[in-house]
Amino acid sequence: MTSARRMMQENIKLIDIVIELLDARVPGASKNPDIDELAKGKYRLLILNKTDLADPSVTKKWKEYYEKQGFRVLLMDSRNRKEANAVGNAVQEVCKEKIERDRRKGIVGRPIKAMIVGIPNVGKSTFINSFAGRASAKTGNKPGVTKGKQWIRISKDMDLLDTPGILWPKFEDPEVGTALAWIGSINDDILELTGLSEKLLVFMQKYYCNLL
Repeated sequence: MTSARRMMQENIKLIDIVIELLDARVPGASKNPDIDELAKGKYRLLILNKTDLADPSVTKKWKEYYEKQGFRVLLMDSRNRKEANAVGNAVQEVCKEKIERDRRKGIVGRPIKAMIVGIPNVGKSTFINSFAGRASAKTGNKPGVTKGKQWIRISKDMDLLDTPGILWPKFEDPEVGTALAWIGSINDDILELTGLSEKLLVFMQKYYCNLL
């Protein structure tokens, strides 16, 4: 995690916009507070990913919550190519001030440089492959699949920098760690799975007993 954070620090100066993926099931717990600090001064786009697995009514409230904080927010199932295509238009919209500034300077056709960030196992690689329209990033149903950075040409208008997932060093709220363990952002090898499963059943019984 330290090397992933350092990698983001070293490359942020090259970037116009930071695209951050959150897991729509736990949009609060999956938002790394360090990313806001590292991305300060950059255009921002939030994607609530895996909406197909989340409660639509709760997802809508989270979208409104982050929009009130000034973020441009998209809801997405990143396996859906059509939904991924909406990101290009959103990036152009968020970066329109920069594009217009370049145009006034006579700079035309320079691609926007975007960085894709998020915690482990939030679906960044699946999103990139849908967005790019080809298998550009390795995917897997576990954290830590992406090991290093790579630049991916999305179109003549955009280059995307893929980076490894970043968790912050310490969870002040233990419930955050529990939520991240539930969605697979923490390696199972270091977890006590029986207790974790019991907590999940209690949560489901309280909020979604009809699904049980």
